[in-house]
Amino acid sequence: MRTTRHAANAVALVVAFLTAFPLYWMALSAVKPAGEIHTLDVRPWTLHPTLEHFTRVLTGEGFARYFVNSAVVALAVVALSAVVAFLAAVAVTRFAFRFRTTVLIMFLVAQMVPVEALTIPLFFVVRDAGLLNTLASLVLVHLAFSLPFAVWMMRGFVAAVPEALEEAALIDGASRATVLWRILFPLVAPGLVATSVFSFITAWNDFVFARTFIISARDNQTLPAALLGFFKPDENDWGGIMAASTLMTIPVLVFFVAVQRRLVSGLGGAVKD
Repeated sequence: MRTTRHAANAVALVVAFLTAFPLYWMALSAVKPAGEIHTLDVRPWTLHPTLEHFTRVLTGEGFARYFVNSAVVALAVVALSAVVAFLAAVAVTRFAFRFRTTVLIMFLVAQMVPVEALTIPLFFVVRDAGLLNTLASLVLVHLAFSLPFAVWMMRGFVAAVPEALEEAALIDGASRATVLWRILFPLVAPGLVATSVFSFITAWNDFVFARTFIISARDNQTLPAALLGFFKPDENDWGGIMAASTLMTIPVLVFFVAVQRRLVSGLGGAVKD
């Protein structure tokens, strides 16, 4: 038994190292002088760290604007998907209606369709709606892609809450809205956090939709699309690329740390009777 535990710990350490090493190399390259980045004598450390690349990125034209655009899109998707997924999960779990099973199956089917296969049809839909070159187009598209997963996951959390709690509250005179937001919502909050992490990371790191729907409005670009400015025809600015990528990673880490406790309980599906 002890040998098995040690083997599992060793495997976990190897996996953790393989996962963390690219992040370490990204941060290392962001503080390396340009000469060390382009040298053939590659070393996993630097004795002359510099903030030159970060300074160039932060003082570059439009970076702050792109950062704000990414934050607006990601936070809007998180907030809207959490509310809509919660209400939809309650509907498909607590109420019996026609085609309920069909709706749930469609949620799964929607997850199986590749993003690339829907990009062109979505482009025409967004164009006809007059939303091209706006942040609203990115919010709506990411909301559409995050909701199937969020609703399906939230369905399990809502189903795990005993209906007796809601019935007791209704008998005591509470309204349906009070039961929904003051009793049911707090109990399934860990599940909402878990789905919010998925929605936030997907929207924050998006490149395909940002390049597809934001065509000519430079002020509405997001960070992943703005990274293309560091790729040059003759020589790529790897220091700037790594510095910008490091700055992009920080909000994801902050968001993850902020919701870590609820995320763990949410992934565990911990709802007690």
